[in-house]
Amino acid sequence: MKTVINIKADKRIKEDAQELAKELGIPLGTIINAYLRQLIRTREVYFSHIPKMTPELELIVGKSLQDLKNKKNIAGPFNSAKEMDEYLDSV
Repeated sequence: MKTVINIKADKRIKEDAQELAKELGIPLGTIINAYLRQLIRTREVYFSHIPKMTPELELIVGKSLQDLKNKKNIAGPFNSAKEMDEYLDSV
């Protein structure tokens, strides 16, 4: 069952959100419903201009930092592009 939510929003914010939704090819209502579902699922409201890493990306970065610490899966430094190319051709 669908229902209507009436909210007051700044006109410019609504227009900007509609424009961005259109660029993404997603109806604004779908985006708002996704935010509401996320609110229910996580019980969090998150405001930021800084992108948040996904758990998958955090795992990748963590593994990379471990490799760096253990000096594993690391190549270089190289003194020239030719030296780098030769190394890459050898692997």
